[in-house]
Amino acid sequence: MPSRRVVASLTLIALSTFSSAPSAQMPPSPPPAPPLSTQVAGRVLTLEECIAIALEAQPRIQATLADYAAARYRVNQAMAPLLPQLSGLATTERSQRSVIVTNRNSANVPTLQTREYNDTFDARVQLSQLLFDFGKTLAATEAARKLAEVAVEDVELQRQLISLTVKEAYTNTLFSQRLIRVQQQAIERAELNLRSAKGFFDVGTRPKSDVARAEVDVANARLDLIRARNLLRAAIVALNIAMAIDVDAPLQIVDNLVYQPVTLDRQQLRSDSLRERPEYRQAKLRAAAAEATERQTLRNFFPDISGTGSYGGTQPQLNESWTLGLTFSWSLFDGGGRIARYQEAKANVEGAKARVKSTELDIIQNVEQAEIAVEETQERIQAAQALVASAQENFRLAQGRFDAGVGTILELTDAQLALTQAQNTESQALADYRIALARLDRAVGRR
Repeated sequence: MPSRRVVASLTLIALSTFSSAPSAQMPPSPPPAPPLSTQVAGRVLTLEECIAIALEAQPRIQATLADYAAARYRVNQAMAPLLPQLSGLATTERSQRSVIVTNRNSANVPTLQTREYNDTFDARVQLSQLLFDFGKTLAATEAARKLAEVAVEDVELQRQLISLTVKEAYTNTLFSQRLIRVQQQAIERAELNLRSAKGFFDVGTRPKSDVARAEVDVANARLDLIRARNLLRAAIVALNIAMAIDVDAPLQIVDNLVYQPVTLDRQQLRSDSLRERPEYRQAKLRAAAAEATERQTLRNFFPDISGTGSYGGTQPQLNESWTLGLTFSWSLFDGGGRIARYQEAKANVEGAKARVKSTELDIIQNVEQAEIAVEETQERIQAAQALVASAQENFRLAQGRFDAGVGTILELTDAQLALTQAQNTESQALADYRIALARLDRAVGRR
């Protein structure tokens, strides 16, 4: 009996959503602000202002905020099975039936007598509600909520990293500016020595070699000035990029490259770091999420109990129909898949707990290394300042001896080079000190 059937079905599913994660009401949109590149033009920015601009404009923070929003929606997805599930179903079909009869007057030869067509249409609304699943959905929701909190900590982590980047670029810019001033002073001293050597040569009291040596010193000082200016250009580009503004934007910053001694409390810094570092909180949240996942996989061994109901009608008469039911589903054996997933979840819990301890050790090591760097740079600054004072006095004496005609040009140029190197060493120590303080703030979990 051949048959042909055409079935068309349309299913509309509407899921209620529920957010168990905190959500902030969006404030009204402020009027569009001018580009940041124009906001900084003509201003002398402090370090705090540069950090504020970077935290507002950096796309990395916007990306982590979007990741957090996605994590919140995953909490809603995990919670959705606990809420009523409503769906609409419409089905239409046409069936054909052929009736074959036997004609007794024709030697019992079967013949096709009639074809019958039947059209039906069925429409109904179905409602189902999970009544009890032994906490599987709640455990999945708890795991999703913990992972959403991990995303929150990732936002803070990016803010701290961006703040550190701005601090380092800010300090490198000031260091380059300091190097330019040192090299300009070196050129002025070298040119003064060159004029003195030419004067002595003109009156016949000094040889031509003194003039040549002074000219070499002037040329070397100018080369060093060119390098310092190129370093400044690269540092400004790095700072502008860290602030997420145009790399060619003019930028002026306040000079804070001064020595301000600090006293460190090692025990307090350790405890602060474990409380403030977002990486440590993330590790503990991931461990909590792994434990929630383990509980979920354990409860997968238990059954689900759901209530179902439907209401609708069927054509051609569109007869009213409704159903009510209770569903008890229990997977008794799935080839060992649930056991393997539970064992995997237990292993993940052990790994997450180990990573918490590993993260704690890494943080303590970072704090100790940052403390050592701060203490070292403080000592280097004090030594460099004493070195500068000695080099200045040595240069003054050498210049006096040369002007009096009892010193040599070699003695004078050596004293000039030693003074320039001492000033560069002091500038480098001051920059390293500021960067060490910035890295200590990052190690402790401060912006």
